[in-house]
Amino acid sequence: MSSYVSQPVKLTRRVALGLVFSSVLALSFMPAPLLAAPKNTVTIGMGIEPAGLDPTIAAPVAIGQVTWQNIFEGLVTIDKDGKIQPQLAQSWDISEDGKTYTFTLHEGVKFHDGEAFNSSVAKASLDRARGEASVNPQKRFFAAIDSIESPDANTLVLKLKQPAGSLLYWLGWPASVIVGTKSAETNKTAPVGTGPFKFVNWAKGDKVELAKNADYWNKDIDVALEKATFRFIPDAQAQAAALKAGDVDAFPEFGAPELMSSFDGDKRLGTFVGNTELKVVAGMNNATKPFNDKRVRQALMMAVDRATVIDGAWSGFGTAIGSHYTPNDRGYVDTTGTHPYDAAKAKALLAEAGYPNGLSFTIKAPQMAYAQRTSQILQAMFAEIGVTMTIETTEFPAKWVSDVLKGANYEMTIVAHAEPMDIDIFSRDPYYFNYKNPTFNEIIKNVELTADPSQQEKLYADAQEILAQDVPALFLFVMPKLGVWDKKLDGLWENEPIPSNVLTDVHWEE
Repeated sequence: MSSYVSQPVKLTRRVALGLVFSSVLALSFMPAPLLAAPKNTVTIGMGIEPAGLDPTIAAPVAIGQVTWQNIFEGLVTIDKDGKIQPQLAQSWDISEDGKTYTFTLHEGVKFHDGEAFNSSVAKASLDRARGEASVNPQKRFFAAIDSIESPDANTLVLKLKQPAGSLLYWLGWPASVIVGTKSAETNKTAPVGTGPFKFVNWAKGDKVELAKNADYWNKDIDVALEKATFRFIPDAQAQAAALKAGDVDAFPEFGAPELMSSFDGDKRLGTFVGNTELKVVAGMNNATKPFNDKRVRQALMMAVDRATVIDGAWSGFGTAIGSHYTPNDRGYVDTTGTHPYDAAKAKALLAEAGYPNGLSFTIKAPQMAYAQRTSQILQAMFAEIGVTMTIETTEFPAKWVSDVLKGANYEMTIVAHAEPMDIDIFSRDPYYFNYKNPTFNEIIKNVELTADPSQQEKLYADAQEILAQDVPALFLFVMPKLGVWDKKLDGLWENEPIPSNVLTDVHWEE
């Protein structure tokens, strides 16, 4: 057995200094992984998985919440304050008669697959959105366009049939993004845009992965994230658990208001309450009995105590509304007093309409928590005036879109309409409410015939008053944006002028 006995070493000052210097050198050449690297990835949680990834061919807002401003861009965009900003078009000019829009486009822009963006591509994209074969969910946006010209690569000219006062705003929406000619047909499953992030992978039922576009055209924007993942977690309890476990960094639209207080005092996670355009309404099929009688609709509205609905359905988070309009929108008027809660008057009005012993109907309610809870509360309120409402849970989006939105095969339904300034949906024909009011339609038409904001706001006020009086839907409340995310994560939108998860400015604080 051998042994080793250490001998004391006598250190001279020179030897000691040499050892210190060697240690410093060794530290300076330590491999990089031992030093903390800045975080450059993010995982965003969403409660609903999109059915596709092309916002120009389908309506569900979850599509834009993944792709808008991340993968796809438009001629213009809407910023976090709801204002119109230039994007693929660097500037524009509108003729005095409001019927010619001339856009000057950015040069040197390329799609993720290498296709060059120019006026011909923009023309093809808009023609696809407005053409006879279009399935664009907002095809009406482009109805005023008579023709589109591309006199040179960087100039796009829209010639209108009549003025369209909201056209620029509409061109900033997800449904108006510019798609490439090569990739247009496959964007549903493999989206290709001009934006700061490229599509990487979609593991259906789980996640969508994006990666930074190293060749992004807009050099004025410094994108901090290298990778972004959208995780789909429908169950609210599971959302909370994923946040607390660190499996997701943020849930910008947290689905359980009753759990918001569970994050109080959390050292890592913060809660954020912002504004949205999510109008929770119980739509009625105005073409069928009993809802073709305005008195029945008004009676049901008077049977609803909105404050109780908000408390019970969304833990007190929300703002009561009396028409299809939010307090964020220009020209808003408070119409909640038009048919205030009064169960006795509601019962009397039902009797006047020929239903002294009440009536029965079914509500098709999507599986989302707000819809289920609100339906249950309405069910109890209606029972107090002798009305029996059966709740039929209807899978969203596919079944609901098929039965209600497209088929109008329903009596009552409930959904949160997320699109901003969409009061005009009550003038669409066909649309699932089957509401027809020529005076209302004329007002909406006149909104587009003027570009004067004050005149438009007056018209919007008139439109709100008509809906509040006619009650084509039970107007209930605006859902707030309830966000929960890591306190070190900066740049997410607290408010939601358009349903979105814009990642352009998202970064981690050191």
